[in-house]
Amino acid sequence: MVFLHTIAIAAILIQALFIFQIFQHYRYVLVKFARKRTSYRPKVALIIPCKGIDTAFDKNISSFYQLDYDDYEMIFVTESTEDAAYNSLLGLKSRFEKSTKAFSIRVLVAGVAAQGSQKLHNLLYACRSIGKDVEVFAFADSDACVRSDWLSCLVYPLRKEKQGVSSGYRWYIPLKNNLATLALSAMNAKVAQLLGPTIFNQAWGGSMAVRVDLFKRLGIAEIWRSAISDDLTLSREVKKAKLKVVFVPGCLVASFEQTNWQNLFEFARRQFIITRVTTPGTWWFGLFSSVFSVFGLWGFAILAFFSWQKQINEWHIFLAAAIVFFAGQMTRAFLRQRMIFRIFPADWPRMKIAAIADIIGNPFWSLLMLFCIVSSSVGRTIKWRGVRYKLTGPTEAVRL
Repeated sequence: MVFLHTIAIAAILIQALFIFQIFQHYRYVLVKFARKRTSYRPKVALIIPCKGIDTAFDKNISSFYQLDYDDYEMIFVTESTEDAAYNSLLGLKSRFEKSTKAFSIRVLVAGVAAQGSQKLHNLLYACRSIGKDVEVFAFADSDACVRSDWLSCLVYPLRKEKQGVSSGYRWYIPLKNNLATLALSAMNAKVAQLLGPTIFNQAWGGSMAVRVDLFKRLGIAEIWRSAISDDLTLSREVKKAKLKVVFVPGCLVASFEQTNWQNLFEFARRQFIITRVTTPGTWWFGLFSSVFSVFGLWGFAILAFFSWQKQINEWHIFLAAAIVFFAGQMTRAFLRQRMIFRIFPADWPRMKIAAIADIIGNPFWSLLMLFCIVSSSVGRTIKWRGVRYKLTGPTEAVRL
C-alpha cells in the first residue's frame, strides 16, 4: 500500500506538470494565431492529392482558390480519370481559375501505384512536374478547408534554416451530431491539443510544407516511393537531420465530417497502426499517455473506493489523485474548446454540441482512445480509401 501511496503522489505531480504544459500550448496557439505572416513569400507548389469525393469536397477545394498568396501554383492529382474527383476538379477549375491568385492550376493523373501508398505515388508524380524555380512544396488534403492566409502562415517558419518542416493540423467539425462523430471530434481534439512549442511535434500531411532543397537533400522522394505515410516519414527524417518540426496554429484547418462507429474504428486503427510501424516511439508515448490518463482517473477512483471500504488510511490520497486527474482532464477539454472558438468563430454554432460532448464526456473518450490504441498493437494490414495495404516496415508497404 505504501508503494501505491507513492505512485499516487508522483501521479499528482506529473499531472500538474502536464496541465502546466497544456496552458503553455494554449497561450502559444493564441499568440501565434493572432500574428500576420506576410514578409516571406517564396514560390510555392501546392499539391493536393484526391481520391473520391470527400464530405464538403467543393467547399474544401474552392478554399484553395481563395488563398491570399501571389506566387503559388496548384496541382491536383488523382489516380485515374475514372476517379469521381477528377471531373469535379475540372469543373471547379473552370469555375474559379479566373478569380484565383494562383499562376497555374493543373489536374494530373498519376496512374496506379506499383508500390507504396497511392497517396504518396500521387504526391511524387506532382513533385516531379514542378519548375526549377519553385522553392517550397506545400501539401494539403482534399478534406481540409483552409483560410485565405493559410499558405502565408504555413511557409513563414521555413525562412529559418533550422526549421525543417512546418505543419498545421485538422479539427473535425461535425456535420451530424451522432455519437460516433462526436467521439471522432473529441479524440482528434485531444491529439491536436498536444501540438505546440515542443520537440515532440509531428507533421500532418493535410497541412504541411517543406523547402524543395531540403526535400531533395533528405532523399524524401526515395523514401516515399515505397512508404505508406507522408508526414511521419518526413518528420522522422527532418528530426534525424537535427531540424525542427514546427507547429503553426494559423494552419489549423476545418474538416467537415460525419461518421459511424465502423468507419471511426477503421480510421483510428489505421492511424495508430501506421504510427506504430513508422514511428514506434510516438506510438509507445501515445499508449503510455493514454494508460496514464485512464488509470489516473478510473484506477485511483476504484482504489479510493476499496480503500475506504477496507478502512485503509491512504484512501484520501487515492481520492485526491482521482479528483486531480478529473479536474485536469476537464480543464484541458475546456481550454482546447476555448482555443478553437477563437480560431473558428464562424463555425462555432455547429461545434457547440461537440464542445459540450468533449468536456462532459472526456473521461469516456479517454477509455475509447485507449481501446483504439491497444487494438492497433497487433496486425499490419490497413484499409485506406478503398485500398488494402500491408506495412512491412517503417518505409515499406505492399498494396494488397
